[in-house]
Amino acid sequence: MLPTIVRERFAPSAGPNVAAWGRQFEDLAQRLDRRFCRREQRKRLRTYLQALLSPIERKNGWQIAEHGGDVSPDQMQRFVRTAPWDEHAVRNDLRQDVVEHVADPTGVMVVDETGFLKKGVKSAGVQRQYSGTAGRVENCQIGVFLAYASAEGCAFIDRELYLPKSWTDDRDRCREAGIPDEVAFATKPELARQMLERAHAADVPAPWVTADEVYGGNPALRTWLQSQGQAYVMAVAQTEAVHVVGMADPNPVPARDLVGWLYGASWHRLSAGAGSKGLRLYDWACISLVHADGDNWQHWLLARRQIEALHEVAYYRVFAPSGTPLTELVRVAGMRWSIEVAFEGAKQEAGLDEYEVRMWAGWYRHVTLSMLAYAFLVVVRRHAWDADRRKKGAGTKRLFPLRYRKSGGCSTACSGTAP
Repeated sequence: MLPTIVRERFAPSAGPNVAAWGRQFEDLAQRLDRRFCRREQRKRLRTYLQALLSPIERKNGWQIAEHGGDVSPDQMQRFVRTAPWDEHAVRNDLRQDVVEHVADPTGVMVVDETGFLKKGVKSAGVQRQYSGTAGRVENCQIGVFLAYASAEGCAFIDRELYLPKSWTDDRDRCREAGIPDEVAFATKPELARQMLERAHAADVPAPWVTADEVYGGNPALRTWLQSQGQAYVMAVAQTEAVHVVGMADPNPVPARDLVGWLYGASWHRLSAGAGSKGLRLYDWACISLVHADGDNWQHWLLARRQIEALHEVAYYRVFAPSGTPLTELVRVAGMRWSIEVAFEGAKQEAGLDEYEVRMWAGWYRHVTLSMLAYAFLVVVRRHAWDADRRKKGAGTKRLFPLRYRKSGGCSTACSGTAP
């Protein structure tokens, strides 16, 4: 049966496609059946996913169990906490499903983190730490996520729970939360690399990686991406030290000191994609950096300036094939916002942050199933959009169109040196 939330959102305008989406949901569940050895577990899987897709008030153990007709949450909680199934194998199936439905030749892998506010000190990885979600220091868990974004949509393909040193330095505490002894401390960029390594091993077709400055400012992560021949556009702090081509002084210069060197013609007004209020227009400029990667690759510093506030400038480190136009770098930089939309959607529509589990495995299991539910919604929404466009005779329009205005001289801007 098609999940209630899908019927309510799309049935009035989609007509016969609703039945097809119901079959698609069952196809997804059947693909996952091989990961569950018992018939009862396979039934629980369908119930859990349907509850995540439903409009119930909270997607916690009690309400998911009630949605499935259980009189207590015991069996559903056991399914998430201790039942014998491999959440990482399910993650692999999710990644394959996302690639099949969302991948295209311009795809971008996006790394970002999100916070999960929690009470107490027992939940794996919880402590008082800064959460970008809350915008302040809170008692929370931090999850690092990898998403795949394209013109077809954006969905998550991997996840890791960040463990602060206050946890990894206390193995008894870790064992109490079910954290395996072999799990050591890893920084957020190191967790990102682990997920990107898995994506590379699985041949995920993504020519680009983008991320915020937590990851872009990490030299080890950038160096690894370069060793893989993986192009990236990643944000860095204004203090990021760079070596500029053509400078008499060989010493590195903070990124913020370079903006004053850029004359008016260096800036190009371009859109970083469509936002909720229209195109995200900024002024952009590129400066070539010294590199030793051969003629086929180039390093740049990309600057993004607010149109109405010229002093507000953001910076990106870029590693890309030589001759890549500025419009393409801007497109990739703009794709980072897609994961923020995905976090909001997964929390509001698929219960990403509504779990009530403390154990290590429980976090991975609930989050993985929530990612599956959200990916299903992304695909259904894309199909609904396409069906609506065809019905209106407008042809097929992709879910998240990436519109940007081409500007003359972009290739020159990307290959130029500091004035």
